[in-house]
Amino acid sequence: MRLSKRSTGVTMLAASVVLAATGCSTKAPESSGGGGGDAADVQTDIGVEGETIRLGVLTDLTGVFAALGKDITQANELFWEDNQVCDTYDVELDVQDTGYVPQQGVQLYSGMKDSILAMQQTIGSPINTALAPEYESDQIVNFPSAWSKTLTEIPGTGVVGATYDVEIANGYDYLFEEGLLAEGDTVGHIYFEGEYGANGLAGTRAVAEEMGLEVIEAQIKATDQDMSAQVTQFAAAGVDLIALTVAPGQTASVATVAEAQGLDVPILGSNPVFAPGLLQGPAANWLKTHLYVASPVSSFDAHPELLEQYKEAYPEATVSLGVVVGFGMSEIMKQVLDAACENGDLTRQGVVDAFNELEEVDTGGLVVPIRGFETGQSPSLESFVLQPADVEGGATVLAEAFEGQFAEKIAG
Repeated sequence: MRLSKRSTGVTMLAASVVLAATGCSTKAPESSGGGGGDAADVQTDIGVEGETIRLGVLTDLTGVFAALGKDITQANELFWEDNQVCDTYDVELDVQDTGYVPQQGVQLYSGMKDSILAMQQTIGSPINTALAPEYESDQIVNFPSAWSKTLTEIPGTGVVGATYDVEIANGYDYLFEEGLLAEGDTVGHIYFEGEYGANGLAGTRAVAEEMGLEVIEAQIKATDQDMSAQVTQFAAAGVDLIALTVAPGQTASVATVAEAQGLDVPILGSNPVFAPGLLQGPAANWLKTHLYVASPVSSFDAHPELLEQYKEAYPEATVSLGVVVGFGMSEIMKQVLDAACENGDLTRQGVVDAFNELEEVDTGGLVVPIRGFETGQSPSLESFVLQPADVEGGATVLAEAFEGQFAEKIAG
């Protein structure tokens, strides 16, 4: 089966834009969907018991990406409350908090691997990389909450959007088009050590080579919080842009120090650099006028029904666009599992086979178009550009999903 068509879950999600006022669920109607039908006709092994499928989630609820991890995970849970596989199987999630510590992720996976069919989510490039040998040997399909290009080398791992190098390159393209950056300018790039930061920096280096940019590189650890030294260095060098492949805490520090020093230049970030909670801090006004975020998802303006559904389920939440990411990756997993079910094979190997058949994946606009998951290549060439704003989700769309001039060459 080729999965270029929307699954039933996406069709219902799109329809609920019209029906949101009536409180319509995104659950697929019983008369539609899979066709694989009776669970007795489907071969299973690990992670399927009766008519229940169990998926793993290794997320960050207490570390540097806690706000993002919480929203993505709760969106995963909300999606599967209202959707089944082949209108037959319910999905349960085994959710564990890694705290963004790779060793913790490896230990937690060891405790869940004998009871799960696949991984709905693994957050963080370092944790995905640490688990890559086990995921491959265990035949695990996994959707990472991470966009490092190294993850595309792991069989069965589906990066949900453009990889960090392509993503930030699309951000540069937007800034050039808007006259906010020019050929030959100087860029200061602060980046985490490890795959996440290195891949974002690779995007900056690729654009720099094409456009004659001078790049000042500043590597930091995920635990480093004060960016004063880096911003001071950039100010002394007269940078025209600050690029970031970090977490929201470092973004807030950069904005605060830049404003205090009068370094009035744009800030360009990969998608994990921002969380709506930053708009409650002292850097809020600076971020709303200076930060540009390249993103795999749009704002809630395009998904009002999802916002309503999420707020109803979690009324106390400060909603981020991680909710859209979480629904998008869940929808892709549903397409994979529906295909495996229709093929009569919900074993781990059957799920891997269904994953490998994916091409031109349509999530109804939840995430950028996915062209397929080929080894070593960015699954998408497109990105949105967002800017922080006082709206639900914390950001507004400056540019709809587009492929920039550097994307195809970088993508591999």
